[in-house]
Amino acid sequence: MPFEQWRREHEGVLSLAAESLSFMLRPIDTYDDLLRACRVRAQAYGQKDPAYRESMARPDEVDASPWTTVFICEDKVTGDAVGTMRIQTTTRGMERLEIEKYVVAPPEMELYGRGEITRLAAPLGADPFVRLALWKAGYLFCMASQVRWLMMGVRKPSLIRAYEKMGATDIYDDRRAVPLAYAGNLPHRILALDIGACDQNWRQQNHPLLHFMVGTVHPDISVLRSVNRHTPKQVRFQVVQ
Repeated sequence: MPFEQWRREHEGVLSLAAESLSFMLRPIDTYDDLLRACRVRAQAYGQKDPAYRESMARPDEVDASPWTTVFICEDKVTGDAVGTMRIQTTTRGMERLEIEKYVVAPPEMELYGRGEITRLAAPLGADPFVRLALWKAGYLFCMASQVRWLMMGVRKPSLIRAYEKMGATDIYDDRRAVPLAYAGNLPHRILALDIGACDQNWRQQNHPLLHFMVGTVHPDISVLRSVNRHTPKQVRFQVVQ
């Protein structure tokens, strides 16, 4: 078959639509970036519960971990931070995730790289695509970091249903809830998502997120630190115990 004919027949598969967002999403580069991300956390979580404002406004021990990557969303017009999350992984030398201090991962999961997303936050009134973009960045980062399993502690029934529809399942057969010290000691269901199976599962069920997550290129989302940005300075973290 001539190459041009083959390319025309596969054009819909080989080419992806590109979509621009109202913000840029990237890993943080500096301690100042981290403080800006913390302010977003404090604002977002504080809107739900004022008791979180003070603790969320400062970096904690997980932020200081060399196995944690913090992401920030910045409005293109104002430059303001409008969203954030952090990802901790075991694929760069860490033995266990923060969540694994309180739960025991099934043996079949321990054979592979694992990751955990926490502190995903966007203030009220933020672009509704912020949270979706953070999730896409989390998915792409896990793929790039060879993370097979994404572990999540979840409380809200609506989020549990949404994650289950994405393919996540409870790591415990009895669906028990486990208190997590870094989440206010509140009981959380512990879910795990097979990152390597997401693409196929989403396509099979024609998941509503399929187009956004894997069918569209978002140039405004970067999951790797740019070589053109300044190298982060070594800083001393003031962590929350």
